[in-house]
Amino acid sequence: MSNVPVAVVTGSNKGIGLAIVRALCKQFPGDVYLTSRDPGLGQAAVAQLQQEGLRPLFHQLDINDLQSIQALRDFLKEKYGGLNVLVNNAGIAFKVHDTTPFAVQAEVTLKTNFFGTRNVCTELLPLMKPYGRVVNVSSMVSSSALGGCSQELQQKFRSDTITEDELVQLMTKFVEDTKKGVHEKEGWPNTAYGVSKTGVTVLSRIQARLLNEKRKGDHILLNACCPGWVRTDMAGPKATKSPDEGAETPVYLALLPSNADAPHGQFVSNKTVRPW
Repeated sequence: MSNVPVAVVTGSNKGIGLAIVRALCKQFPGDVYLTSRDPGLGQAAVAQLQQEGLRPLFHQLDINDLQSIQALRDFLKEKYGGLNVLVNNAGIAFKVHDTTPFAVQAEVTLKTNFFGTRNVCTELLPLMKPYGRVVNVSSMVSSSALGGCSQELQQKFRSDTITEDELVQLMTKFVEDTKKGVHEKEGWPNTAYGVSKTGVTVLSRIQARLLNEKRKGDHILLNACCPGWVRTDMAGPKATKSPDEGAETPVYLALLPSNADAPHGQFVSNKTVRPW
């Protein structure tokens, strides 16, 4: 078993994920794993970074496939005895003009962005070593989507006592409400991506609370963040930030020094804690 520290970035063969791997390869004192669903795309991304003089490693990971997540978990446990940094970056978004029915968009988007991310956390958070850092990449859209929810839903999503099970029930209800065509009547905003990222931000708040309750002495810090509007396949060429600029806040949170005790359980944008 290796004593080398290890960092994993999900969905990192392109865009912000790739930029996060690039920055960690330069700044993190250990092994950095680039992961992607498609091994070919992942290996090509590794080769690209190698040409820049960096040394990322590759492991296949499809966050929609529980067996794939568990294979990564077992590999990390066996080779490293745990995990030091986890950046949950993998996510999808439909284009604004996509004609896919909204109910389908809702189901597909939440399956990856919320339920997939949650499954990664369920399997990998128990592996986090003392002074570990967890970064769940959310979005400012999670805030605007929260603002577009009914007062009743906003209260639930802002609650300091909401449980993971209750959050899962709410996310499941959103998908079911879209299928019935009643999501707006039920107080939901008209954005599947926004609701999925609201889920990620709230999940982060819950996870941080549980870490405080169960592993206070381990000094693990877990936060959600918004990378900003970044020029990627997802956001398009008009966005204001380069992928490397988009990586700055996630990398800042991933590399919080061992003597830091904050931020934790926060929503962070431009390295600043934002109100939720």
